[in-house]
Amino acid sequence: MDALPSPVDETVRNIRGAGLDAVREFLSRSYLRYGRTLAADPVFDADWDLLVVIDACRTDLWDETIADYDVPDGTTRVSPGGTSTEWLDAVFGRRDADELADVAYVTANPYSATHVDAERFAHVEEVWRDGWDDDVGTAPPRPVTDAAVRVGRSRDPDRLVVHYMQPHFPSLADDRDDGIELDAFGEESLSVWEDLRFGNRSEDDVWRAYRRNLEIVLEDVELLLSNVDAERAVVTSDHGNAMGERGIYGHAAGLALPALRDVPWARTSATDEGTYQPESIRDAGANTVDPIENGIAADADVEDRLRQLGYT
Repeated sequence: MDALPSPVDETVRNIRGAGLDAVREFLSRSYLRYGRTLAADPVFDADWDLLVVIDACRTDLWDETIADYDVPDGTTRVSPGGTSTEWLDAVFGRRDADELADVAYVTANPYSATHVDAERFAHVEEVWRDGWDDDVGTAPPRPVTDAAVRVGRSRDPDRLVVHYMQPHFPSLADDRDDGIELDAFGEESLSVWEDLRFGNRSEDDVWRAYRRNLEIVLEDVELLLSNVDAERAVVTSDHGNAMGERGIYGHAAGLALPALRDVPWARTSATDEGTYQPESIRDAGANTVDPIENGIAADADVEDRLRQLGYT
């Protein structure tokens, strides 16, 4: 497990000339890391056959959006992490191989390269490798749905985890949210949180783009739930996003901040009605990880590049 960056390092990296606001953020990060705790709710040990993870979804965003979709409102739970890496380490990193042997993991999140030991899973499919769209700078939902439906039908795993990248920015519906080319992660920061911090975009404007990204992924979640079988399905998120609470923007590891740690937990079920036939990016299964050939670390520089998405 990676060591957490210090509040000083994070403040210097994230603020860039914010003056006294930098002091406020430093004090907030220090308190939220060392002076406050939040007890995480179980994820892996919870009762599910299908776990659908939508990335970086706040509970209040979920609550105001979900009524328009065929997914239950659900409840709020405390995530074990404020970033995807914290979540992956907490949910999978401490598990014995026999606990993961019946789990299939389909993911659009590139942190699987450095924080998922594919050899211990029944199956890992890294959709981001072939399904990343450089024009929008992220992995859209549909390739993830396609891969998950294929895995559900062909492999019928005991437990299936499907990890979408949305509603994590960049917004698929807002041209102002600059996307990131997969090979360029880490070279420049995602601008939306700095734009919000420095007043270049309003909170209402960012919220609209954030909500639209959630709406886009929920359309695919509905499609997934009607094309795989799971008696016990849960839709949740790995973490939220701060929008200025206690001077914090975006997401960060190790902080006991409800805006980062409170996530939706919606219990439902899934039934394969056979109404959708997925398309392959190349051949079906072509982006499956071979743990022997690929190795646990995969691309050595993926973690540095993923700073682009605000995870480190």
